[in-house]
Amino acid sequence: MKKFFTVLLYLIFLLNFFFAKANPNKVQIGIDLLTSEKIDLIKNKKIAILTNYSGRDSKGNLSVEVLANKPNIKINLILTPEHGFFGVKSAGEKVEDDTFMNIPVVSLYGNNKKIPYRLAKDFDVILVDLQDIGVRAYTFISTLYYVLQSAVELNKPVIILDRPNPLGGVIVDGCLLDMSLKSYIGIAPIPYVHGLTIGEVANMMNQEGWINEKNEKNYRCELSVIEMKGWKRWMQWEDTGLMWFPTSPHIPSVDAIRGAAMLGWIGELSLFSVGIGTNLPFQFFGFPGFSDSFFRTFTNLEYNGVTLFQSKFSPAYGKFAGQTCDGFLLKFDKNNNFTPFSNGIDLLLKIREYYPKMFDITKLESNKALMFQKATGSAELLDLFFKNGSEMKIRQASTKGLKEFLKLREKYLLY
Repeated sequence: MKKFFTVLLYLIFLLNFFFAKANPNKVQIGIDLLTSEKIDLIKNKKIAILTNYSGRDSKGNLSVEVLANKPNIKINLILTPEHGFFGVKSAGEKVEDDTFMNIPVVSLYGNNKKIPYRLAKDFDVILVDLQDIGVRAYTFISTLYYVLQSAVELNKPVIILDRPNPLGGVIVDGCLLDMSLKSYIGIAPIPYVHGLTIGEVANMMNQEGWINEKNEKNYRCELSVIEMKGWKRWMQWEDTGLMWFPTSPHIPSVDAIRGAAMLGWIGELSLFSVGIGTNLPFQFFGFPGFSDSFFRTFTNLEYNGVTLFQSKFSPAYGKFAGQTCDGFLLKFDKNNNFTPFSNGIDLLLKIREYYPKMFDITKLESNKALMFQKATGSAELLDLFFKNGSEMKIRQASTKGLKEFLKLREKYLLY
């Protein structure tokens, strides 16, 4: 029976793979257009490329391999974000320098966040072909931030090969980052779910002067974006016709992204499991000992793009490893009314109502409190949740600055 299911899953994968390849409505992404229409931009130039395993063309071919096989194209350096080139390193795990196709691979996660000065002679232009997930706390845009800084300091132009935001370009949710909490999981004053492509994020950071620590608007790199063709803001990943390749170990699917947008910041408290260590990261939520009365409040409740089903799960690692957790399995719809951060606020408010003793600030580890503040981008939310702040004030704090951001981002929308 196990063999039968293994074969069945393999056949399903093959069908999805070939359907994606045959789909004539696929979005053309930056790497497609660079190679088909704009290859002269990089001909006879020495190239450094910021990318990883998810950096592929619309046929699923690795961008590095595609470019390396083009005549008069010379990739001298591969730069990688957190999780390494193959995206298999765990969150926070050290990533060593390596080689791929005899090309040096330099990690920009850890001690070297910027491109080392000693490598400046090895390249003329920086390409960026990185699949972001549309969540501020995901560190790929932080790596981009430091690469843009490096471009200014090394006087190198940057070309962004744009890619879809998997959550689409409509959903924007959460409060703006309080810049006093700036960190590698919150690098720019944007909401937790920003609704921008990586090219739009890059333009905003560059033009608004955010890449300068002194916030001087004349501190900019030479930046261009190769825009996609066929991508519309309403499109979520399933609408693009593109294959999904995991960007990191806990983002194996687009539903994991939806879950991370809703639960990732809650997980920083380390009071609950958010499914890390299971086969569905960010799609389970709970802890040992949830009460039946709490389940009755939430079970099979559908709101704003997610349905919660009562479930049990046992993480192999991470929070509550080896224990059976009571909680929920989250099922997501492809829905542009989805409000993931606000949904997370709803969930945490309901838990506080049932389990007020869990929200004792004196029992919360200081490093967990700080990580929660950095992830949410708000010191106010921590205080309100753990010092009996009202629901109204929590909801106000959870969208602080959102209207101003929506107005600002209009200047940077490419689609």
